[in-house]
Amino acid sequence: MRLLHTMLRVGNLEESLKFYCDILGMKLLRKKDYPGGEFTLAFVGYGDESDHTVLELTYNWGTDKYDLGDAYGHIAIGVDDIYGTCEEIKARGGKVVREPGPMKHGSTVIAFVEDPNGYKVELIQLGTQGTTEQKAEQPQLVSQ
Repeated sequence: MRLLHTMLRVGNLEESLKFYCDILGMKLLRKKDYPGGEFTLAFVGYGDESDHTVLELTYNWGTDKYDLGDAYGHIAIGVDDIYGTCEEIKARGGKVVREPGPMKHGSTVIAFVEDPNGYKVELIQLGTQGTTEQKAEQPQLVSQ
């Protein structure tokens, strides 16, 4: 098994594509209108769907806003230089809502940005997530 995509409902598809593609550097992989259902699907990501998990942006025609609820958390993206990435996101017009720094009660260096719909995207400095002991405690999946 492999994780394929995460779906987000968006109120303005063009604004969302600009954020994920122009600000976060993803590529538009495919986009299709479904007139019978009055919705459009756009898939974005950092690599081909055959090898990478991607985001499915769903635009329901005529719906420009959603209540995000309190169960949704965030999307996480690993980055090599979190400080430089945040500066670049701001320069491109993105909204950094939590500046880079260690997470509370831990050493992982994180930051948060917000997309046009209010969804949070966590940036994680690669190489800082967890310690050797924490990684060793993680349960191992067994292939069947």
